[in-house]
Amino acid sequence: MKKIFLSMTLLCGTLGVSAQGISQEMLTRFSQANKITGSERAIKNALAAGPVSGLALNQDNQVEQNTFFSNSVPSKGITDQKSSGRCWLFTGMNVLRAKMIKEQNLPTGMEFSQNYLFFYDQLEKANLFLQAIIDTRKKPMDDQTVMWLFHNPLSDGGTFTGVADLVAKYGIVPKGVMPETYTSNNTSQFTTFLKRKLREDALALRADTKATDKTLQAQKEKYLSEIYHMLTLGLGTPVTEFSWAPKDSDGRYVYPPKKYTPRSFYEEFINLDLQNDYIMLMNDPTREYWKTYEIQYDRHTYDGHNWLYLNVPMQDIKEAAIASIKDSTMMYFSCDVSKYLDRSRGISDLANYDYDAIFGVHFGMDKAQRIQSFDSGSTHAMTLKAVDLDEDGKPLKWKVENSWGSSSGFQGHIIMTDEWFDNYMFRLVINKKYASDKVLKASQQKPTLLPCWDPMFSAEE
Repeated sequence: MKKIFLSMTLLCGTLGVSAQGISQEMLTRFSQANKITGSERAIKNALAAGPVSGLALNQDNQVEQNTFFSNSVPSKGITDQKSSGRCWLFTGMNVLRAKMIKEQNLPTGMEFSQNYLFFYDQLEKANLFLQAIIDTRKKPMDDQTVMWLFHNPLSDGGTFTGVADLVAKYGIVPKGVMPETYTSNNTSQFTTFLKRKLREDALALRADTKATDKTLQAQKEKYLSEIYHMLTLGLGTPVTEFSWAPKDSDGRYVYPPKKYTPRSFYEEFINLDLQNDYIMLMNDPTREYWKTYEIQYDRHTYDGHNWLYLNVPMQDIKEAAIASIKDSTMMYFSCDVSKYLDRSRGISDLANYDYDAIFGVHFGMDKAQRIQSFDSGSTHAMTLKAVDLDEDGKPLKWKVENSWGSSSGFQGHIIMTDEWFDNYMFRLVINKKYASDKVLKASQQKPTLLPCWDPMFSAEE
């Protein structure tokens, strides 16, 4: 006991503060200042029996939702990522399939195989991690970058940059060619074992401090082969050639099937330069606007691109989004999805829940403060497809196509008020043809490199 007391004394001395713990007198003051009233007793009883969100639900905001949108991109069918963190991949594929459905006049149900690209995503991330371990092997284990690498060897989350790099390297295939498996739909446990194996491999790569680069590369290839084997067991073996043709609404082939490789299929039906013709716009009020930023080690492939974005005011994001929607082009969009979301109705509105009234305190942080304190960040990617404009062309609300299945939210969608959009929307990927001259010019500047542990990127999509 004496050792613990001495340690606390030294700690307080180091911090330069006096030892101010919670005293009995302080507890007495708390108790006297917080007597439970009759109405608060009802709240206390309700909180003991159910979730805060149910109690805080604002009944005055439960009126029938206006679902009219002045401008909307047509789409067919809602996808479902099931119990996986692949929203970024579903969103990227949904943006692409909308183009193909429109141009080929395909029926509802056309999807690309998320499982196909997910296989290569996990393999590429494994290589990225192991090579980063080799690159940093001379740094101590308590180096911040090394600790971050071991904490984040691999995940099922990602960004549009990953979609662009993976598609450019591996192409795409229809879902029927490489369908989902239980493991791809339920990634958590499988990913845990991948990470465990990679951490073990990383320790082995760091162990021999005198190993040559040639030896390390051979060792890394052996480990990647084992990861490849695990992936084939959980996800299947990626297809390299297949036959395909579109079907009509009755399931009949429109024309005889022909052979494709994943890359030739992409070139024939999509043929977009995702790596060069698109810009990721960010709204992060904690950093200077009109600057580009790059995130260290935040990429999907070692030979690919770090996460790169241009930070701009919300008004500039909205202008680009409206231009894209008016031209019937969907966009990759991400936000802090859980905040003030009435999931049953699919409505994101700051008026949905009155948490201040429930707890008798005021939650007053603004967007910048929520980011700085790790209270908010982008957690989910979806496909932005509609905006409702007033007579002056100002947005009233927005709609995204989600990947939680057709029974989720509003017919598989989420409708967001413009005020909610301002507070919890973070990223939007646009084709450069919808960007203003100012955005295009600013996107060409040399980016500022941010560390991989930056607060804005602590929560993955």
